[in-house]
Amino acid sequence: SRITSDFKKLICFFLISRIKTDHIDDVSNVYAQSWKSAYHGIIPQPYLDSIPANRWSQFLINELSALWIVSDGEQIIGASTYAPARDKKFSGWGELISIYLLPSYFYLGIGTKLLKASMDSLFSMGYGRIYLWVLEDNVPARRFYEKNGFHFNGDIQPAAIGGEMLNEIRYVYWKNCSNVV
Repeated sequence: SRITSDFKKLICFFLISRIKTDHIDDVSNVYAQSWKSAYHGIIPQPYLDSIPANRWSQFLINELSALWIVSDGEQIIGASTYAPARDKKFSGWGELISIYLLPSYFYLGIGTKLLKASMDSLFSMGYGRIYLWVLEDNVPARRFYEKNGFHFNGDIQPAAIGGEMLNEIRYVYWKNCSNVV
């Protein structure tokens, strides 16, 4: 059968594809491991330590049509989710909800490929403007999004995570404003 770029993208030795229901717990485990590594020193450690591998399984079951996964051929190593804007103030925008990788796959360019797959999906849905929320103290993630054409727009929202108040900041991207991914 013909493989189209909307459903599968081969990058190096990694395959980006749509999720299947039997992969839900694997993807949730990626989220959990990514949180424990990426948010170390940002989110209270006791909270991170308490995150079970299936923490996101129930949420992900409702996101199947807007979730990309990446596999190394043996296991799922990353995932990204996107949707029409959930914030009414940003009606007509697309939203990048998450990008998570197993920690051993950080900084290999895989996150960029997941970001591009999600952005391309939002563009194909008619969204030329995209936003996302990132923890203010997550400097590596902020640098990643900035490198890929996103800009902090000044919006800050408080988020209670693990019993601590943290700030999330909004980053935005405009397809037709010389942003390059």
